[in-house]
Amino acid sequence: MDAASQAATRAVALRTQLNHHAYLYYVLDRPEIDDAEYDALYRELLTLEEERPELRTPDSPTQRVGSAPVDKFEQVRHLQAMLSLANARSEEELLAWDQRNRRFLEGKGLDDLPFRYIVEPKIDGLAISLTYRDGIFVSGATRGDGEVGEDVTANLRTIGSLPLRLRGARPPAVVEVRGEVYLPLAAFARLNEARAAAGLSAFVNPRNAAAGSIRQLDPKLTAKRPLGLWCYAIGFSEGVDVPDHHSALEWLRAQGLRVNPHIVVVDGIDAVAAACRAWEERRADLDYDIDGAVVKVDSYALQAALGSVAHDPRWAIAFKFAPTTVTTRLHSIEVNVGRTGVLTPFAVLEPVFVGGVTVERATLHNENDIRRKDIRPGDDVILQRAGDVIPQVVGPVLDGCVEEDGRREERSAHHAALPEWRMPETCPPAGRTSCARPARSPCAVRTDRARRSW
Repeated sequence: MDAASQAATRAVALRTQLNHHAYLYYVLDRPEIDDAEYDALYRELLTLEEERPELRTPDSPTQRVGSAPVDKFEQVRHLQAMLSLANARSEEELLAWDQRNRRFLEGKGLDDLPFRYIVEPKIDGLAISLTYRDGIFVSGATRGDGEVGEDVTANLRTIGSLPLRLRGARPPAVVEVRGEVYLPLAAFARLNEARAAAGLSAFVNPRNAAAGSIRQLDPKLTAKRPLGLWCYAIGFSEGVDVPDHHSALEWLRAQGLRVNPHIVVVDGIDAVAAACRAWEERRADLDYDIDGAVVKVDSYALQAALGSVAHDPRWAIAFKFAPTTVTTRLHSIEVNVGRTGVLTPFAVLEPVFVGGVTVERATLHNENDIRRKDIRPGDDVILQRAGDVIPQVVGPVLDGCVEEDGRREERSAHHAALPEWRMPETCPPAGRTSCARPARSPCAVRTDRARRSW
């Protein structure tokens, strides 16, 4: 075998190995090699492709990042519309949805067919559609208006858990995969800390962060964000033959796409309600945001019989969880000094029970965010547990009256009389915050407002 043939054979072997290890890492969560070994294989493939550019293929792991920045996103029409979902905000509304469907099917003479449901987490991220042709990822788009979205293919390619080639031996001619791009909560916290250090405004929640990351005009910027992906449905397809939704999820898993492992199949609306409650109880333990559960009729035949009304399918509904916001008093704003010297303000609150826990502290991101929301110590504020994990102050309560020193006054007037908060000019006194330097009180180093370095 000549040198060119040996290089081509080795390139195929390296791509196969790297894609396999990515599948083990992202989909099965069972890595067999460490990062150093993976990086060594990657560098070997990269070197081969640089020496012999003809060996590069669209599904090569080296081709995830490489597209040039664009001026704008092109519009793309989905092969099959991405429908919206009607909402149920109580078990009574969930029961009413089930009864409507049963009456509708009874009118079609299908009332004797058993119902089976799928209950999935409703990921609070950015809905996207992925198109594979002959097993190769060729394009990806945002949901948009459901019919037409934005082409964000280059940005989606940077997500490590998105396979550039399906794993099946006989891939379908074409398949649209529906999914949700999200930012893990720990990564969201790190991202906001970095933005604060750079003097930038913080993202309000992980969903906004994920959407902003996918809509970067430069894919290299998107690649710096540790985005995740859950796949939850098949849209248009040619060559995928499955009878129901749970079989479609199994097919997606087998192809190397990430499908949430906690999705359940249940019988009867009472079991559906119990599964929704279980998701609500579990949400505080997840490393991603969910704002509800999605309930779907499993059978594709029944889905077709039920059809849609306007843009909402009758066979699916979103069970929305109760909002996790309360009102409490903001006693003071303190400052935490991070290990790298980043100053991050936080709220000291009147203890309040929200989302299953008692909260006394909440993030305020940075001084610009405090200014934008016009939050002042002494305000009554709206507190939200973002993702039921990260408490944050949404803003002051300005309507109604407040009791202060035995007298009542308008909240707006009370707020206007409070002094605006400002970032301290020097390092906060030791003992009140964590500090990377030996304790000094006060520290003589200037803070330069929202950031400083030692």
